[in-house]
Amino acid sequence: MALQSMTGFSRAEGEHSTGRWVWEMRSVNNKGLDVRLRLPHGFEAIEADCRKAISSSFSRGSIQVSLQFSRVGGGAIPSLNPVALEAALKIAAELRLKTDAAPLSMDGILAIKGVLEVSEADQSEEEIKSRNAEVLAGLKSAVIALKSARVAEGEAICAVMIDQLSQIETLVSKVNDDPSRTPEAIRQRIKEHLAPLLEDVSSLDPQRLHLEAALLATKADLREELDRLAAHIPAARKLLTSSGPAGRKLDFLAQEFNRECNTICSKSNAPSVTGFGLEMKIVIDQLREQTQNLE
Repeated sequence: MALQSMTGFSRAEGEHSTGRWVWEMRSVNNKGLDVRLRLPHGFEAIEADCRKAISSSFSRGSIQVSLQFSRVGGGAIPSLNPVALEAALKIAAELRLKTDAAPLSMDGILAIKGVLEVSEADQSEEEIKSRNAEVLAGLKSAVIALKSARVAEGEAICAVMIDQLSQIETLVSKVNDDPSRTPEAIRQRIKEHLAPLLEDVSSLDPQRLHLEAALLATKADLREELDRLAAHIPAARKLLTSSGPAGRKLDFLAQEFNRECNTICSKSNAPSVTGFGLEMKIVIDQLREQTQNLE
């Protein structure tokens, strides 16, 4: 399975002898998997199966799932649960004594789960079981459709990221091939830095002079950073063509890209290398933004 985006939408609908059902699923970015499920009264028995069907197909994303069910003939009759109503009113009264909360409205009271019940007495146990099975099958269709939408967007994101990796690779090559990085150019910069010190040779410590030269040479050397960037590029490409969630790993690699690029910019002694580094940083920031969208 190709990488998935974390955003998408799906809808599935159908009919049963007891009524018509509609599933809607919406998914957006999230660090983990957060499933928010809204079921109408009378479908509490399938909640665990619904969550299992969703969690087995997705590992990241904030997914809102809602079921609408229109009963045939409107035969279901809502009724108050007096025990639940009394408990809710008692809690509300206690809270009012301790806080400045406004009194509950009728709509607020009826919205409390358990206060208003919908009777299923007009449906046999076999009808309810058959209805629940068909509604669950509809959810699975919606899950498949959402996964297809996330995969399609994931493929588009991967294409963008592959192009961004190619841009980074080109900029790494430009830094590597920049004339300022040749041994002759590095030696010339060291001579320019040491020129003021060499004016009064009698006051110089030869060991200190060699140390200063070594430090300048080390600072000018970008080999380690360039090698690490060159290694990160194929690693990121491999993740983009892998199966299963890879968003967190790609985000970590993007941070590593950024760290090496920052070091190149700080070490640079040439405007051309600094320019390439800043350009690379822009592309890396764009790359990291895209990683936030992948599962």
